[in-house]
Amino acid sequence: MGSDQIVLIKYGGNAMRDEAMQEEVAKRIKDLKEAGFQPVLVHGGGPFIKQMLELAGIKSEFIDGHRKTTEEALPFIEMALKGQVNGQMVRLLNKTNVKAVGLSGKDGRFITAEKRAHVTRENGQEVHHDLGRVGDVVKVDPGIIHSLLAGGYVPVVTCIASSEEGDDYNINGDMLAGHLAGALNAYQYLVLTDVDGLYKDINDPKSLIQKLTLDDVPELYGDIIKGGMIPKLDSCRIALAEGAKTAAIINGMKPGRIVQAAKGEDVPGTFITK
Repeated sequence: MGSDQIVLIKYGGNAMRDEAMQEEVAKRIKDLKEAGFQPVLVHGGGPFIKQMLELAGIKSEFIDGHRKTTEEALPFIEMALKGQVNGQMVRLLNKTNVKAVGLSGKDGRFITAEKRAHVTRENGQEVHHDLGRVGDVVKVDPGIIHSLLAGGYVPVVTCIASSEEGDDYNINGDMLAGHLAGALNAYQYLVLTDVDGLYKDINDPKSLIQKLTLDDVPELYGDIIKGGMIPKLDSCRIALAEGAKTAAIINGMKPGRIVQAAKGEDVPGTFITK
């Protein structure tokens, strides 16, 4: 197995609420390294952001799975992501004797962002939403990630980045992870969530959609792909279109599946190919 097999893992949301679960994920990342893979971890931290904003007395609002970010909220979001969640994941990885380095898209300016222009269709009409300080990734320079991997480190990336003008933006973690997976030509892009994958009917465990191609995805938006699954499937599309080899949505509450999926073993999940 080649040492150049990058596995980018997107971790966040309810799948990272519990520290014991975070420790298990850290151990599985160590297992990936020992199996010859080069893991990269990208994380969000919705529950921690929610808690931080509640402490600050700031209400949370979502549009299509994207958190609206006001000027007032952004410093608290960055505090939760960089100061709390990123440091926690680096600590837990180091505890397993994996050398981890925490960074955001601002570090080395390796990710450049711009303000997100978010458009939805309602009753056949385009509706433009102002998400505030929410950004889209416009450029990725993965050199710093390659350097860290070459040095034997596991990069732990959180989803804050700046524009060319130096304005900071909150980036949806799934979107940032998808762009980075593509830029790294990742062998596999794994999105960890708190369910087994995408379901035709979320109330029917037997309706898990296990295989999709990029051509299958567009027609599923609205009826099947909705809410928080929208950015997850969007990120898989981006990753594959920009250079990742495979993409999958799996259950991060069952960390053993991370290594199984990376090795190509048959595990529950939604696997997307070109």
